[in-house]
Amino acid sequence: MRISAIIPVKTFSKAKTRLDLSEEERQDLCKIMLEEVLQTVSVSNGINEIVVVSKDENALKIAKNFKATQLADNETGVNDAVKLADAYLVNNGFDASIVFPQDIPFIKPQDIDFLLRFQNAPKFVVVVPSRHFDGTNALVRMPVNLMETHYDEDSYKIHLTIGKSHTSKTSLAFVRRIMLDVDNNEDLRYLLQQNEKPDISEKILNLIKSVKS
Repeated sequence: MRISAIIPVKTFSKAKTRLDLSEEERQDLCKIMLEEVLQTVSVSNGINEIVVVSKDENALKIAKNFKATQLADNETGVNDAVKLADAYLVNNGFDASIVFPQDIPFIKPQDIDFLLRFQNAPKFVVVVPSRHFDGTNALVRMPVNLMETHYDEDSYKIHLTIGKSHTSKTSLAFVRRIMLDVDNNEDLRYLLQQNEKPDISEKILNLIKSVKS
């Protein structure tokens, strides 16, 4: 069984614009979060290869530091980025994949292990929603091209519906640390209050003071 993690990464300067931060602070926050996600995924025993898809040169450099495969795209959207990764994985004989966003820095290796326990059929789908139930923070697919993705479209409901149309082995999983993403100031405050990873919380707090209050 060969399993890959796919991480689409938006250009740092264009990401997280709903945060009350300067462009430099937003870019630094994106770097911290991406590095932590890559660090966590890289030590997971169940992941054989990480694929980072991005137009951002800094993101691709960070990916290289973690020995991830780097695929450059034209930033036409998350779904196109995943398609690019899917093609690479099919061509290289991968059986399954997990799509993760770059902004879930509190994810831990045991969370990934939990998702991979669902491997009980030739075809299966696992969807982890965001905390607000308006997005998908992890999507497991076997085979890797079982279904196209529909991010930015109230995606977790769509992914569940499409998954069920392909296989009865489609599950909704609630994995708290994976559900903690960062899109706005309230998300960031909530994330820091959880303090699942004190060292990462401290890094973020040292970077940004203005969103605490």
